[in-house]
Amino acid sequence: MNSVVAIVGRPNVGKSTFFNRLVGTRDAIVDEFSGVTRDRHYGKTNWNGKDFTVVDTGGYVKNSDNVFDAEIRKQVQVAIDEAQVIVFIVDVMTGIVDLDQEVAQLLRQSQKKVFLVVNKVDNHKRAEDAVEFYALGLEEYYCVSSINGSGTGDVLDGIVKALPDTDFIDEYEGLARFAVVGRPNAGKSSLINSLIGQERNIVTDIAGTTRDTNDIRFNAYGFDFVLVDTAGIRRKKKVHEDLEFYSVMRAIKALERADVCIVMIDAVEGISSQDLNIIGLAIKNNKGVVVLFNKWDLIDKETNTSRDLEISIKEKLEPFDDVDVLFVSVHEKQRLHKTLERAVAVYESRAQKIKTSELNDLLLPIIEKSPPPALKGKHIKIKYITQLPVRYPTFAFYCNLPQYIKEPYKRFIENKLRKHYDFTGVPISIFFRAK
Repeated sequence: MNSVVAIVGRPNVGKSTFFNRLVGTRDAIVDEFSGVTRDRHYGKTNWNGKDFTVVDTGGYVKNSDNVFDAEIRKQVQVAIDEAQVIVFIVDVMTGIVDLDQEVAQLLRQSQKKVFLVVNKVDNHKRAEDAVEFYALGLEEYYCVSSINGSGTGDVLDGIVKALPDTDFIDEYEGLARFAVVGRPNAGKSSLINSLIGQERNIVTDIAGTTRDTNDIRFNAYGFDFVLVDTAGIRRKKKVHEDLEFYSVMRAIKALERADVCIVMIDAVEGISSQDLNIIGLAIKNNKGVVVLFNKWDLIDKETNTSRDLEISIKEKLEPFDDVDVLFVSVHEKQRLHKTLERAVAVYESRAQKIKTSELNDLLLPIIEKSPPPALKGKHIKIKYITQLPVRYPTFAFYCNLPQYIKEPYKRFIENKLRKHYDFTGVPISIFFRAK
C-alpha cells in the first residue's frame, strides 16, 4: 500500500492550490468560487527521494442542507481513513472560524499525524497573525503561501519524516484506460460507482456534479484496468463559466489519454448532435469506442426499438459504423458486466498486431483482383503491406503512385480488413506510401 497524504479543510482555504503545488501540475481545478472540489482527487509527488500519494478533498461543511456538502463530508472521511498523514489547511486572512474547530475535532478523533498548514501567509504581518492557530490545539503549525510556494518545503520535510518506509507502486502503470465520457447527467459517475460497488464519485440529479477527472482502478471479475470519470461535455457556446470550461477541458484531455472511450447517451433525451461530436472526437483521436444508451429502463419499448435506435446512430456515424451499441440501465444494473466485456474486447482489438506476411497473403490477392482505379492512364500497383508500430491499428501500403489513390478505395481496403479481423469499435488508419 502506498503512503497517502490527505489534504483537508473547510471550503476556499486553498486546498486544491496546495495540491497542485505538491504534485507539480494543475490537475485540480482552482477558482475563487467556494466548493469547487467535490470528489476525491489523487496525485503522485516526490520529495527527498520519497514518492507518495496526495489526496485533494472538497471543503468540509457540517450541519448544511446542501446536497453536495453532505456527500463531500463522506468523501473527506474516506480520505482521512485511508491516509497515514493529514494536512489540515486553514486561512490566515479569516483566522479561526467555527468550521476550523469542527475539522480540528474530526482530525483529533482520527488519531492520525496532522500537519496544521496556515495558508496565504505571504508577508511578515500575516506570519504574526498565524499565531492564533495555536488555539486549535494541534501543536506546531507551518506558514505557507500555496500560490508562490513559500514554506511548502518545510511542510514536505515534515511529511516525509512522518510517513512509513514503503516502496511506492504506481498501481495505474501499464493498465488500459477507459474514459467514461458524455453530456452532463448521462450517468457517468453512477456507472463507475455501480461497477466498483462503492460511492467513489458524488452523484446527484444536478447536471455538472462532476468537475475534475478521477482515475479509479477496477480489479475484479478477471478485469484489471483504470476507469476515468469525467465532467459532462457540453457544446462550447453553452459553456459560460470558467469553472465549467476547465472541467470540459479536463474531460477532453482524459479522452485524449484514454485507450477506449465509453460514450454514455441519455436514452430518454435521445441522440443529440453533441453526442455525435463526442464520438467523433474519440474517433478523430483514434480511440476505441463503445456507445451506451443509459436509462433504458425508462423507455417505452416496442419489439424493434433498440434495433431501430442502433441503426439510426450507426447511420449518423458513417463511414465509421462498426461500433458496439449497448442498451443499459445503471439504476437497475442491467448489462453493466456486458459493458466491461465489450470495452476490454475493443481494447484488445485496438492493440492487436497482424504479421506482415499474413497481411500480404490476405490483401495482395484482393488488391490484384480489385486494384485502385487508373487515373490519367496511369495504373497503380500496390506491392507491399505492413502494420506500423503505433498504439492503434495503422497500416502502410507501399505503391508506385500513392497520390492517385482516393478515399473510396481506402474505405474498400478498410472494409476488407474489418471483414477478416475484429476491429469493432476501433478506428483504422491507412496510409499509401511511395515504394
